[in-house]
Amino acid sequence: MFNILVVEDDQSLRTLFCTVLSKNGFSYFEAEDGMEAWDILEKQYIDLMICDIMMPNVDGYELVKSVRENGYNMPVLMITAKDTFEDMQMGFRLGTDDYMVKPVNVNEMILRVNALLRRAQIVNAKKILFGSIELYYDDLTIFLNGESLIIPQKEFYILYKLLSNPNKVFTKQQLMDEIWGMDTESDPHTLDVHISRIRERFKERSSFEIITIRGLGYKAVKSNA
Repeated sequence: MFNILVVEDDQSLRTLFCTVLSKNGFSYFEAEDGMEAWDILEKQYIDLMICDIMMPNVDGYELVKSVRENGYNMPVLMITAKDTFEDMQMGFRLGTDDYMVKPVNVNEMILRVNALLRRAQIVNAKKILFGSIELYYDDLTIFLNGESLIIPQKEFYILYKLLSNPNKVFTKQQLMDEIWGMDTESDPHTLDVHISRIRERFKERSSFEIITIRGLGYKAVKSNA
């Protein structure tokens, strides 16, 4: 399930957007301005942001600019009453991916959200940016806080799988089948050993944690550190 952050100071409109998103199978978080949005971004993994421009404290332009400057690459759909070319140009220059003018057709909004998410998945299919860590699938390379790291192949594949789907629980069998192959004779304990090594490698210096779901498997979540 994709996480959508709705940043809109009009409560009735924010509620409408969130209701429509929920009915279409999305998980949502809501904020009434840019400051509140940052509190959520620091705690939750967000797949896409829907953002108004005219907001108190930190407006949409400032929010998008700071989001991009801090390395967040999720798609941004800007929704606003400002409909001049100059307004749209400013939004795109700062890092907006798409633009809708109020009043908004919520069915069209859902179409645009789905299109942006598909595009993002294609672009990022072989690259993951998760906070301070970047993973490049083709050459099995990791960058952590700008430092290049090479780890054993199977550890890389496990980490890539978990970070590709944050907050999703993968059973041990799912991970074993994908990483070792369905006909492997390796014991599931092998996976536990690899998970332990990954945790040790990235202990206290990464933006993620690998959580054990007792009796089931593992999931990756954003670190609170």
